[in-house]
Amino acid sequence: MKGVARNPNLVESEAVMTAKSQTKSKSAKASKTGAELRDFYERMSLVRAFELRASEMYARAKIGGYCHLNLGEEATVVGLTAALEDRDYLYTTYRDHGYAIMRGIEPSAVMAELFGKSTGAVGGWGGSMHMFDMSKRMLGGYGIVGGQIPPATGAALAISYRSEAGPKSEAVMCLLGDATTNIGAFHESLNLAGLWNLPIVYVIVNNRLGMGTTVEGASAEPDLYKRGSSYRIDGNRVDGDDPIAVRDAAQSALKKAREERRPVLLELMSYRLKGHSVVDPARYRSKEDTDEAKRNDPVPAFREKLIADGVLTEKDAVMIDDNADRIVTEAVEFANDSPDPAVSELFDKVYASPVANASTRLPAEPAVMLS
Repeated sequence: MKGVARNPNLVESEAVMTAKSQTKSKSAKASKTGAELRDFYERMSLVRAFELRASEMYARAKIGGYCHLNLGEEATVVGLTAALEDRDYLYTTYRDHGYAIMRGIEPSAVMAELFGKSTGAVGGWGGSMHMFDMSKRMLGGYGIVGGQIPPATGAALAISYRSEAGPKSEAVMCLLGDATTNIGAFHESLNLAGLWNLPIVYVIVNNRLGMGTTVEGASAEPDLYKRGSSYRIDGNRVDGDDPIAVRDAAQSALKKAREERRPVLLELMSYRLKGHSVVDPARYRSKEDTDEAKRNDPVPAFREKLIADGVLTEKDAVMIDDNADRIVTEAVEFANDSPDPAVSELFDKVYASPVANASTRLPAEPAVMLS
């Protein structure tokens, strides 16, 4: 039997269709990647604009108390929060403004909280160090160094009790600073997490300075990602100035936490552009160290990379930065126009449940009311 002759036009048509399909697939993938990168820069730009304005507002005495900024850590903030699912729980340090915004709390509510206004994220009770929103599963904002680690570990324990491991499981991410790795709560919590197989990712944001002391000057083991080895917890060091690397490492760690119920320790290397808080002049830093931090500033570096790669144009970048400034300006106006908490509410929420004989005495009022 003779074979059936193939139509050459049909063969060509199939090849063309395949090539077009592959080109379309690659184009869609490139488009998606470009959109993601643009989104990452928009987020980083917003965090930068917000923190710069917060510093300005503190200098104008609109913000009181302590105030710690994410300046220089924008790539870390954006990469970590991009890896989280809505169902996950996030516990942060007192350097929490950027995380609160990226977790979905409106910039206006975060700024109002800094101003101590009733429209703030927690009604003006918390201030800079205590951003909280249960609906966003943003569980603080802790003013005490390492105070977030035990409750975060407890949340992971609760998840392990109430649900099965798997890709749809909840997980916990707990942030901490480099110096926190030297306190007891860190080691006690990691020991339990390793022992009980808890779904938690501990993230050390290593900006190389524990307040004013270098990591090398305070830690016998300065490679902090190795600290989990005593508890058989995998540890990885990641470039904290690369939001994509941060996102990917965090996603991988969260996957292990969800599906294998094993904790992970990440160490993200970044630089702090300013002092420990807005009132810290950082005189303990050498000029060389300060210059290195500026050279590694992740926001302009990421901006330049995206422009060089053709993801953004100069005009695009300017528009993104201008939009971030507009959002922050509106947040400041909102906070400035918001009412202060009422004096009558001063003692509300002191305790979760009523406590007998709790004091509600205001300053200058007598300790004992005489009839």
